[in-house]
Amino acid sequence: MISCKDSAEKKSAIKNEEAATETIKDTVVKKDTPASSEKSNANKWNANAAAAQIKFSIKGPFGTVNGNLSGLKSTILFDENNLTASSIRASVDTKSISTGIKLRNRDLQKEKYLNSDTYPLISFQSNKILRSGTGYKASGNLMIKGVTKRVEIPFSFSKKGNAGIFKGHFTIQRQDYAVGKSGGSIGSTVTIDLEVPVTK
Repeated sequence: MISCKDSAEKKSAIKNEEAATETIKDTVVKKDTPASSEKSNANKWNANAAAAQIKFSIKGPFGTVNGNLSGLKSTILFDENNLTASSIRASVDTKSISTGIKLRNRDLQKEKYLNSDTYPLISFQSNKILRSGTGYKASGNLMIKGVTKRVEIPFSFSKKGNAGIFKGHFTIQRQDYAVGKSGGSIGSTVTIDLEVPVTK
């Protein structure tokens, strides 16, 4: 016969074993799951919007047309050692477009091209940032004229103390964003160069 005492001791042992198992599970989960603070400790960098350069070039009827955009607004979280927590959100003002010719600037703001009155911003939001070669690559959504497309922006980052600079280079197809008509004397590929100085 099993005494009440033995039965109670057995039940107690089972409970202790179950508690120990749960403790081990909790330990494993905590060890394998990044802490919330670890996910959000990427450095915040403040862009110098006045000094930032957002340049573009495209083939025109009389040669290459070069221009730039301004009015940069951004939220930049970046840490070379914690790319999972890093992200980039940025926008520029379409009415700031400048190609050196005022008449062309006004024409590019019309409905046929950027339609600036309806779509005042060009914006980018990263989904992930990865290492790529000797630099990095931001994969995310670029929105122009109300059209959103996935793009990858290769970039480099160099820093000195609490200051740094981001440099990026990529291309897009203007017709993916309904900018202008197909064919004609205007090229289809737009080359974009970025240079954004930042401080902590």
